Amino acid sequence: MALEGQITHLSNQKKKIEDIIEAEMANPDWDELRVIALKKQKLRIKDELERLRSSVH
Repeated sequence: MALEGQITHLSNQKKKIEDIIEAEMANPDWDELRVIALKKQKLRIKDELERLRSSVH
């Protein structure tokens, strides 16, 4: 059950990062380096989610 909680937490984090990226890119003066860093963070979370989900099944 703790694993499911961790998956939920990471899924929520990924969604928050997606929202931040979207908001940042909507700004005409958006910071490309910040968006790149956020996308890398999102990718790390996605990879971790895939790893966790594969260990559940």
